[in-house]
Amino acid sequence: MASFISNIFSMFSGGSKPATEAAGPSGEPQLYGDCTIYAEPRREGSQYRLAGRIEKKVGEEVLVRNFIRADLFTSSDDAIECTVRKAQQIIDQHGSSLFGDGEKLRQV
Repeated sequence: MASFISNIFSMFSGGSKPATEAAGPSGEPQLYGDCTIYAEPRREGSQYRLAGRIEKKVGEEVLVRNFIRADLFTSSDDAIECTVRKAQQIIDQHGSSLFGDGEKLRQV
């Protein structure tokens, strides 16, 4: 009974959703230069927030750069397409400095 009331309360109070519900669709990995782009838009209600990661293999290590932007889309396909374009833009703008610090994981 308590969990039922808790579920109703969280529906009206904007309670957090499990991570599996928050995760949106993901596109196929895209190669761009020496990087791999993963489009991973995040579902927010009925919309998708632009989010993804860029990976680059340096020696035996894989360096990862995560990014999230304010852009919202009603279509998951549009969100994936724009995420790939944004990742390409990030790679082009940052150049070698994107992974120049050697950190394994970082937000950009």
